[in-house]
Amino acid sequence: MVKRVRPPTAADHPRGFGGARSHARKLRSYAVEAAVYRHDAPRCDVGCRVAQAYRVEGDDDGWSFELEDLDASGFPRRRLDREGMTAERDLAAVVGWLARFHARFLYERPSGLWPRGTYWHLATRPDEWAAMRDITLKGAAAALDARLDSATPRTLVHGDAKLANFCFAVDGTSVAAVDFQYVGGGVGTQDLVYFLGSALDERGLFAAAERWTDEYFAALRRHTAEIHPEANLDALERSWRSLIPVAWADFERFLDGWSPDHWKRSRYARDQLRRALAEVEVTPR
Repeated sequence: MVKRVRPPTAADHPRGFGGARSHARKLRSYAVEAAVYRHDAPRCDVGCRVAQAYRVEGDDDGWSFELEDLDASGFPRRRLDREGMTAERDLAAVVGWLARFHARFLYERPSGLWPRGTYWHLATRPDEWAAMRDITLKGAAAALDARLDSATPRTLVHGDAKLANFCFAVDGTSVAAVDFQYVGGGVGTQDLVYFLGSALDERGLFAAAERWTDEYFAALRRHTAEIHPEANLDALERSWRSLIPVAWADFERFLDGWSPDHWKRSRYARDQLRRALAEVEVTPR
């Protein structure tokens, strides 16, 4: 499979967030994806499967990625976001992938990647912050961001771990990931929360989010013990679990400015937001 990227010379955005900043962020994202395929993807094993990169090139016109065809390699199934309650086998496969990926890159500093992963983090989204409607959340944005930025231990996060960015085996027992434009430093909670919000509808989140969170941490402990036997597993889980409401609130902050009526703004997310706001200082706006 060949992925060719030829960016337009003029920036544009369907929601009105175009301009030089948005265009530069998108350009940087492909350079990051190239770095992932060159340096980090070869370290991903069967537990966090990615496509093999045969050639990655960049020039003044854009980028070219020659990649393994994941369909031909046994991962032909796709799931789109907002399909209601995702099949449990698919949820289990992705939660396991995330846990393995986060364990694999635990304690590592980003090199050639975003210093902070995820496409929505505050420093890269000042325009969306300025457009926010929720004044209380807007005033808490910096404090929420600081909690995530200062949290330890660090790992690499996928940064766009939505359901649509995973390719599933026919039998549902394994999965491979694509779209590595926003890989960078962070805590695993950020990927987990973002994934659950893409894979489960509101009813599904109330019914199963805590269960899948427990599944994630069980897998994270297992993989971390294997890869980093020196790790303090209790401290790791305690730190990242405490950030679950904060991670939900941080993404709510982005959606409030970017797409305030987005379907992902569920009652479950609002409940998590209220929990997070009770823990941080709100600056009047």
